[in-house]
Amino acid sequence: MDSRRSIAPADRFNAERHRLSELRAGLALLQKELPLLRRMAGGAHHGLISACAAVLAYLPTQAFGLKESFWSAITAISVVQTEFQATQSTARDQFIGAAIGGTIGVCVSLAFGEQLLVYAAAVVVSMLTCWALNVASASRLAGITATIILLVPHTGSPERMFAARLTEVGWGVCVAIAVVWLAGRIPATRSARTNSPTGGSGRG
Repeated sequence: MDSRRSIAPADRFNAERHRLSELRAGLALLQKELPLLRRMAGGAHHGLISACAAVLAYLPTQAFGLKESFWSAITAISVVQTEFQATQSTARDQFIGAAIGGTIGVCVSLAFGEQLLVYAAAVVVSMLTCWALNVASASRLAGITATIILLVPHTGSPERMFAARLTEVGWGVCVAIAVVWLAGRIPATRSARTNSPTGGSGRG
């Protein structure tokens, strides 16, 4: 009998989460032991790509008339990683979380108003929905987006605010993916990436 089948899924999940935590702790320790110049090279590389993505995400949204285009820049910075696949994964989490949290935030706002208890319920439902859809990694962004919809002062309807936020997040995600993809094809950035603390495999 396969021993793996006798282990409950919840126990396997907890064991894998514990193993992942240990790996992260080991990686953090290795990062601290890297020479200063290598840490600086990795930080400069990540910072340069993040700055490029943020500026490229910010400027067009200004031209499009979006009033809070800084969300595009914030999204681009949060998505950029030193490795392309990690960037794609983070980008997926950002967009799905924004879509779920925004949708739930708008629905509860229209149905129940913008009271504090309604907001708290929206955060819970947003995160619960992400877990139910097997995208738990997007749950924090879903809660943050619900917070923006329900707590941040705004003019106009909640649905218009949601549409603007989703557009800004989507644009920031696209720019970040494109910038990391292009940077990975420039020989100089490949050399800098090998000197980064995560060796190009971390998620930031």
